[in-house]
Amino acid sequence: MRGGGLLVAGTTSDAGKSVVTAGICRWLVRQGVKVAPFKGQNMSLNSFVTREGAEIGRAQAMQAQAARVEPTALMNPVLLKPGGDRSSQVVLMGKPVGEMSARGYHGGRQRTLFEPVLACLEELRATHDAVICEGAGSPAEINLRRTDIVNMGIARAARLPVVVVGDIDRGGVFAQFFGTTALLAPEDQELIAGYLVNKFRGDVTLLEPGLDMLHGLTGRPTLGVLPYAHGLGIDEEDGLRVSLRGTVRESVVAPPLGADVLRVAVCAVPLMSNFTDVDALAAEPGVIVRFVDRPEELADADLVVVPGTRGTVKALAWLRERGLADAILRRAAEGRPVLGICGGFQALGEHIEDEVESKAGAVDGLGLLPVRVRFAREKTLARPVGEALGEPVEGYEIHHGVADVRGGEAFLDGCRVGSVWGTHWHGSLESDGFRRAFLREVAAAAGRAFVPAPDTSFGALREEQLDRLGDLIEEHADTDALLRLIEKGAPEGLPFVPPGAP
Repeated sequence: MRGGGLLVAGTTSDAGKSVVTAGICRWLVRQGVKVAPFKGQNMSLNSFVTREGAEIGRAQAMQAQAARVEPTALMNPVLLKPGGDRSSQVVLMGKPVGEMSARGYHGGRQRTLFEPVLACLEELRATHDAVICEGAGSPAEINLRRTDIVNMGIARAARLPVVVVGDIDRGGVFAQFFGTTALLAPEDQELIAGYLVNKFRGDVTLLEPGLDMLHGLTGRPTLGVLPYAHGLGIDEEDGLRVSLRGTVRESVVAPPLGADVLRVAVCAVPLMSNFTDVDALAAEPGVIVRFVDRPEELADADLVVVPGTRGTVKALAWLRERGLADAILRRAAEGRPVLGICGGFQALGEHIEDEVESKAGAVDGLGLLPVRVRFAREKTLARPVGEALGEPVEGYEIHHGVADVRGGEAFLDGCRVGSVWGTHWHGSLESDGFRRAFLREVAAAAGRAFVPAPDTSFGALREEQLDRLGDLIEEHADTDALLRLIEKGAPEGLPFVPPGAP
């Protein structure tokens, strides 16, 4: 096998494309297949920095880990980072190239990116046995088909067979599969090779008559029924799977080793980015992580996290309007722990000069850290390595704000004053020794008899989760059919389902 491929599309956003793509990658690599993930265009505030200093979606970095390959910009050549309701920063091959409105992007710029996107896919196919591509949203967005570079546009250009994933837990999955197929042009329908049902609960034999009828209506088989799997804390691209007041990422909270649990409240700021930073905390036995948007929800928190954001000034205004800023100031005055990460770190500082992101000019921060921030047009993209609290730490940086630290105790690239910490480093809490040392500091400041587990390995937990995804594909999908599609493409003679694209 060389240069095989498959596109995993979805009936909707959040149908499960990202995790199915990761699962197929992990299943294939366990079969000895050299595989890479690919998503031509991603819209996400959850991003990652590759070793060559390129910014890509975290979902593609997770999929690369599933494939046991190093993530590169080739795997996500276009990343859109929303900055408001109508505009996004366009990141091309890992570097920002400007802000653009949705109308401007879909009105012409998107098509100019088609050839570079296709070239990245072909380069991956030339160097791997298989490339598993992820679509975006739905391939049946008929208003966007003309400029599509991530769903059927790329599938048709690269002659990729397409498997459509549907989330049955939401209901209406048969109508979604049929309607998605029936709204595509005949040339696109030729590539729709089958369906995958995701998040099924119950007795699959009760579903089989519907699958048979779907086959009769479309001429296409269902290639698997994947059961609902709890506790998969896998990186997402678009938003929180849980409500603001739910436990983060469906994590199962193990009992604490000490007498107390540790409660972490994450402020759900606007344009929140890289909320995956707190996943490593949620993986710790006895640590309870939740997202909050009201000041009273900070009352019982042992640690408050102000996370990264694509809009630091907007986040500051939101914190003040909600009364969260005053609650955070009271906490700091009482010596209760607060951690700011990236945009959250900037918000905890004294002063911000922003003529780039918000163009708001001079804005006062919360004044908890002796830091002044100036926004630069050039984005900092880095993979720093260092030491903090006597432990080695790795992280990654994605920010326009340049911090001038004028005091406090050194903490990564930021600083600490009492029980308030701030850093630009994302991902630092995934360093096991540092995370344990940090939690011990938090517990002491909070007066909790909490003891970090001595053997929690976030990397090992992530590998277990990726293996579970591979198991779901191996045990519940028609892997022989998937291999045939990857090697040989969509079968000839798939029937047209009317009416087709208008």
